[in-house]
Amino acid sequence: MKRKKLKLKGEDGNNNARRTKRLVVVFVGVILLCQLPFSFNSSFLFNSLSNPTYTYLFIINNTFFIFIYASTSASHHCSLVLMPAFSSSSLHSSQHAFASRLLLLLTLLPLTLALFAFLLQWRGGLTDPITRWSPDPFEFPGMGNSGSVSRLDRRSDSGCVDLLGQSRSPAFPYFKDWKFDFGLDIRPKICIISSTSGGLEQILPWIFYHKVIGVSTFFLFVEGKAASPNVSKVLESIPGVKVIYRTKELEEQQAKSRIWNETWLASFFYKPCNYELFVKQSLSMEMAIVMARDAGMDWIIHLDTDELIHPAGNREYSLRQLLSDVPGNVDMVIFPNYESSVERDDIKEPFTEVSMFKKNYDHLPKDVYFGNYKEATRGNPNYFLTYGNGKSAARIQDHLRPNGAHRWHNYMKTPNEIKLDEAAVLHYTYPKFSDLTSRRDRCGCKPTKEDVKRCFMLEFDRAAFIIASTATEEEMLRWYRDRVVWTDKVLNLKLLRKGILTLIYAPMAIIQGLRESGVFASVIQSAQMTLSKDKFSSSVESSNSTKVDKHGKISSRKIGVKESQATARRILEITEKLSFNSAIPPISPPDLDDFHNRV
Repeated sequence: MKRKKLKLKGEDGNNNARRTKRLVVVFVGVILLCQLPFSFNSSFLFNSLSNPTYTYLFIINNTFFIFIYASTSASHHCSLVLMPAFSSSSLHSSQHAFASRLLLLLTLLPLTLALFAFLLQWRGGLTDPITRWSPDPFEFPGMGNSGSVSRLDRRSDSGCVDLLGQSRSPAFPYFKDWKFDFGLDIRPKICIISSTSGGLEQILPWIFYHKVIGVSTFFLFVEGKAASPNVSKVLESIPGVKVIYRTKELEEQQAKSRIWNETWLASFFYKPCNYELFVKQSLSMEMAIVMARDAGMDWIIHLDTDELIHPAGNREYSLRQLLSDVPGNVDMVIFPNYESSVERDDIKEPFTEVSMFKKNYDHLPKDVYFGNYKEATRGNPNYFLTYGNGKSAARIQDHLRPNGAHRWHNYMKTPNEIKLDEAAVLHYTYPKFSDLTSRRDRCGCKPTKEDVKRCFMLEFDRAAFIIASTATEEEMLRWYRDRVVWTDKVLNLKLLRKGILTLIYAPMAIIQGLRESGVFASVIQSAQMTLSKDKFSSSVESSNSTKVDKHGKISSRKIGVKESQATARRILEITEKLSFNSAIPPISPPDLDDFHNRV
């Protein structure tokens, strides 16, 4: 056993101060060495132990401080014993005074630190690194010089602003002047081509979500509501967004496409509704390939504005990371689609209110898929309400062409394609009750079983059009609840456990964070402040090709009429007519008949 003795000399003020400092140092040292919680008792004995190895003796203010440090193979122990140096009365008074001061110190110290931290934050004494980079909490990518807009101006009335929402307290940090403008050295560069007639409440969340996961450029072929001045000028103000209006000039240019002289899309020509849309999408995809090559893109994806890419299966939630890992000899990547499974009939914002999806056939074991087929179908014509063959991304290369809205092809070779095991396209299918009537209003077919086959490719679309055209509002709502809304909680839980249904929250969280941070509202306000009157007038003029007739219906010049085909044949100088396999249309997943045929 080793002993050390320390004696403090003198009773003057300086020695008392020095003595107090040493006392605090000794006490802190005891705590650090013990590394165990301890408490006071009546005799001031801390964790009294046996088998001491080292003992330290201190004499302070006529009191012996004996520090005993015991070490065994299993643990380390320490003890602190206070013993009187001269008399029991002085021991009692010294113990009482020391205990009072020590308890007071231990009580006041954390309170003082907490108060100090509160004062610093309240008075702005600490610099927040986020506010250092973003002094304007409302500026975000694509807003231009919105920092000059006063707070009063930001509160200007706007239906779009109120619809998209704005929060005064950002939910997640972002940096000022971050434009989602990826540098030239960042690869791969990804673009999305889409044909849309939707409004800002749908298009803005769709754009910024895909910007977050790595998409840099968007080619938007707009008509209807999307081509209106209030919508199109906002879209044009977003960096990386190219807006193409469906004008007479555009249709004349597309009428000269070589597609009209080929057979792979011929079966879709001169038909209304979905067939016409399918042809328009293919022609727009053909133009987008040229624009993507000129912009230096590496990958191109055709996507509708009711679809979100879910880049699962990589260490980051990043589409760029996902495609960068694709081998160089792969020409096309297929994303199987998941279909939304809404649980209410009053959905207003599907991207932030829907989190349950039905998995694709390709992502399920075959016994699970066919074993639960009837329960998962719930009386509908097919496993999915609409298509089940996914969407695809194509590598930009020579001779690339569309092969319908779901696939790409090459004039000179058969593309080498792979299908992803985890990543998917989330298709928000009929998520709102109003989708029944909106689709009905875009098509002029008769609500009969024979005529709807001429207009729609899939069974559920045909049934939805007939019910929306013939039933009352109450009957439509009842039909919608039976066929679309998943109200049976027991069945939902069973299919979730089986893996048929799955919960996906990432898109919801990203878009909700963007909305709460005021991104969408600020983009609208910035576009209103920064666009010049000349640019605004030109956007109005360029969108005049989309007319509204006296009945309030939006009409545009048809693509694929016989005049266009005749013009194309006169202009094109094609010496040999090419022949390819037919374009891939929307296809439903396999049903039980397919299973029996395979068996």
